Amino acid sequence: MAIPFFKEMRIGAYVLKQKMLGRKRYPLVLMLEPLFRCNLACAGCGKIDYPETILNQRMSVADCLAAVDECGAPMVAIPGGEPLIHKEIGEIVAGIVARKKFVSLCTNALLLEKKLHLFQPSPYLFFSVHLDGLKEHHDRSVCQKGTFDRAVSAIRAAKAKGFAVNVNATIFEGMPAEDIAAFMDFTEELGVGVSISPGYAYERAPDQQHFLARRRTKELFRKVFALGKGKKWQFMHSGLFLDFLAGNQEFRCSPWGMATRNIFGWQKPCYLLGEGYTKTFKELMETTDWDSYGTGRYEKCADCMAHCGYEPTAADATLTNPLSALRVALFGIKTEGDMAPEISLDAQRPAEYVFSRHVENKIAEIHAAEPDKKQHLTAAE
Repeated sequence: MAIPFFKEMRIGAYVLKQKMLGRKRYPLVLMLEPLFRCNLACAGCGKIDYPETILNQRMSVADCLAAVDECGAPMVAIPGGEPLIHKEIGEIVAGIVARKKFVSLCTNALLLEKKLHLFQPSPYLFFSVHLDGLKEHHDRSVCQKGTFDRAVSAIRAAKAKGFAVNVNATIFEGMPAEDIAAFMDFTEELGVGVSISPGYAYERAPDQQHFLARRRTKELFRKVFALGKGKKWQFMHSGLFLDFLAGNQEFRCSPWGMATRNIFGWQKPCYLLGEGYTKTFKELMETTDWDSYGTGRYEKCADCMAHCGYEPTAADATLTNPLSALRVALFGIKTEGDMAPEISLDAQRPAEYVFSRHVENKIAEIHAAEPDKKQHLTAAE
């Protein structure tokens, strides 16, 4: 479904190899966050209200590329913060492309036209521009007027220079199916694929009121897909993930499928939920109690249907249940009738709130390193 064939084959071969090696858990994507600083302050984002000490930190080029090598995933997504703020983002992307890893550089596009010269078009690189709907919805979502027009201008400029571009959209409570369908019509006219996911109310997000619960998510996406029948919308997802959004698949999340590396380290258990950090990827995989996370297991995960946990599950299911994937490909997504059984929340463990401790520990680590840094600079002089 609009996923480039070359990319689909490479990732499919990687997943098949993991299966043949008997690996139960493996990363499909590395979520590489080289910084948290951003030039927007979106109400649904939990990154930009870190203390200044944290926002001023950057992962080095060497650290970023070491994480890519250590993880081994065939695809690297670079969110943030706003990655184009990073002064060495061009070097980071070039190093990943040289390793023949697929790179999705996620950006709000406010700096994209200015920074295009830092990159070279490649079948391994595409820009994923943040658009949460049409102009009114998007500008309200990012809390700044004019961002939609600037993002669309940047998309056209990047496409004109030969870059592959798609958009990523987070769907919040209160956005009618008809408006989402109109947005999809617009992206079809713009000639870009769409990565779409329901917003998840993780604890760091300032606005906790406008996130979708699971049942409402499924009902909304059924309406959207019904409105899209017969149209040529381009989704950057597997068919089974879209079928899951419509309530037709009884999936559990695979939090290890999109492993996260940021300035704190390797994040447990997933991109949206930071409940601990390790120094190495191996330690992340071996010491995380994976079975204690996910809908039905942990209170914080109750309403989550985000792509970072469920797209890896869908990719795995495409191989293990190819007939189900074929049915969706041939007949489309079911938008009427009974939904798959919902996961019971009766046995989920209560939420733990440990975030502030991670921040305090990191700040203490930064301050402890400052005397050594000053001594190094003095010796260099």
